Amino acid sequence: MNATPTSQVPETETYPDTEEHTVPRQHTGPAPLRAAHSGTAPAAGPHRPGTPAADPLDDPDPQRAADTAAVENLLRCWVREKNLPAPETSTLRVPLDASGTALLVPVRYWSPTGWHRFGTPTLEGLPSTAPAVDAVTLAALLSRETGRPEATELVGRVADSARRTADFLAARRRDPRPHPDADLFLAAEQSLLLGHPLHPTPKSREGLSDAEGRLYSPELHGSFPLHWFAVDHSLLVSDSAWTEQGRAVTAEQLATGLAEGLAHPAGTTPLPLHPWQARELLHRPDVRVLLDRGLLHDLGPHGSHWHPTSSVRTVHRPGARAMLKLSLGLRITNSRRENLRKELHRGVEVHRLLRTGLVDEWQAAHPGFDIVRDPAWLAVDAPDGTPVPGLDLMIRHNPFGPGDDAVCLAALTAPRPWPGAAGMSSRLADLIGRLAARTGRPAAAVSAEWFLRYLDQVVRPVLWLDGHAGIALEAHQQNTLVLLDPDGWPVGGRYRDNQGYYFRESHRAELEARLPGIGAHSDTFVSDQVTDERFAYYLGINNVLGLIGAFGAQHLADERILLAAFRSFLTSATGLGSPLPHRLLEAATLRSKANLLTRLHGLDELVGPVDTQSVYVTITNPLRP
Repeated sequence: MNATPTSQVPETETYPDTEEHTVPRQHTGPAPLRAAHSGTAPAAGPHRPGTPAADPLDDPDPQRAADTAAVENLLRCWVREKNLPAPETSTLRVPLDASGTALLVPVRYWSPTGWHRFGTPTLEGLPSTAPAVDAVTLAALLSRETGRPEATELVGRVADSARRTADFLAARRRDPRPHPDADLFLAAEQSLLLGHPLHPTPKSREGLSDAEGRLYSPELHGSFPLHWFAVDHSLLVSDSAWTEQGRAVTAEQLATGLAEGLAHPAGTTPLPLHPWQARELLHRPDVRVLLDRGLLHDLGPHGSHWHPTSSVRTVHRPGARAMLKLSLGLRITNSRRENLRKELHRGVEVHRLLRTGLVDEWQAAHPGFDIVRDPAWLAVDAPDGTPVPGLDLMIRHNPFGPGDDAVCLAALTAPRPWPGAAGMSSRLADLIGRLAARTGRPAAAVSAEWFLRYLDQVVRPVLWLDGHAGIALEAHQQNTLVLLDPDGWPVGGRYRDNQGYYFRESHRAELEARLPGIGAHSDTFVSDQVTDERFAYYLGINNVLGLIGAFGAQHLADERILLAAFRSFLTSATGLGSPLPHRLLEAATLRSKANLLTRLHGLDELVGPVDTQSVYVTITNPLRP
């Protein structure tokens, strides 16, 4: 792999239209940053519309607030995926050629990284008394522009997502506090009420009834006992690299331990399932055959309640030694969430790979960062050896104690009703406000220092792993956890997701030398070209540029200053060996995942080769000055 030579980083850098304030240099971070003495960032781009006093997300009617969120998501997606330029006035005009008209969209905030804020759109040429364009109408109009037959499905999913979001907002407005049994980790996991700001249907969950939604939705503080099957030993397949006090623990032992007090037939192993999945499986012919032959046994619900995390299907119980990544056949956002066998192999394989000495090398350089391990799994094969889908379970380490403040970046930036405050706010805004009050410094300066520390504690270790081992992580905001100290400063990070690893083809020999046979069952080796594209999107665009956009859209900092800080950091990181810093610094355009087009094409992101699972588009690189 060709490493880009390290560039000299200037000791100071001046940014336009700001007063000077020097942020102290972190010991391994980029150059100091001069930030504005202001807690409110102006809109970037040619037009600066400012911040209206009333945010439509705070509309007293949760349905209208949820519709606003859905409209903004659709518009943000369309602007990015069409690479639309910033408007010259306070109104964005979006042509709708297939309908012979255009949308006129008030711009509340224009973001150079894509985290725009919009008002309610109207159709060009209609009188002012005409009804505004709601989310369902907007979805229909944008779908028509593509001319694809699959596009009609988008309308129903947008409606479902908006309806569920309204329910979440209504519930949290009544009581914005975390679940009384939640630890800090779970409280964060259950706080993503609006979801991904650049996804057209972030809360769509096809097949989930309202009653089931109350039980299974993290946003509604759902909880439930697991549903248990017993699997005949002749059908059970598993793997485990789990150890306790130096002794190996099998996946069967782990599952039996979780089923404490549950009676099961001799010659079987208990297998926990999501209750929704268990009900669904009882209607599948291949599962019915196994039940009728006595090779599977339906034991029903048992044990303490578990809590869904932000992914819905991964469940957590405060104090338990494991989290469980359950199969769930619901279509959540873009995919049906049933575990694939190659993903199960991948989680255990990565754990074994790290234990070859790689994690010791990694943490010698970056002691605050690690991967949340997925070291054991169970699944079921039919008597002829064919995998039975939907009965797969990943057993994940739970490394978080009650005092560990580990919050995924998506949860940190998520607007939501806030205890003791009016309107929607994010934890990011709350902690920046508290740090500013405690230190007596401007919010913009605190934001800049927080961002620099995040880059050093979370992004730099991910770049190290790519550069030194050829392993790129799919480190989007929901998969990336930042560890916070009691004051709210970043002090470390974790990555989680047994799906999201890219082993560079160029590093195959070195990785096979570390772990012979690696990739044989996990299908994890990817060409460097595809790896570069995906890594730039997940870590560069989704994670870091998304964080910059949240700072700007929430009026905590000027995005232009944070972009300059990111450029300085990337310059200092070119010596880590990863090609990503150079790519982000030099490329005039970047390839970005297009969630709206992926949805309009009817793609399931867990099906097929990694290079064709999603639609990618070319966008202007906001890091180019």
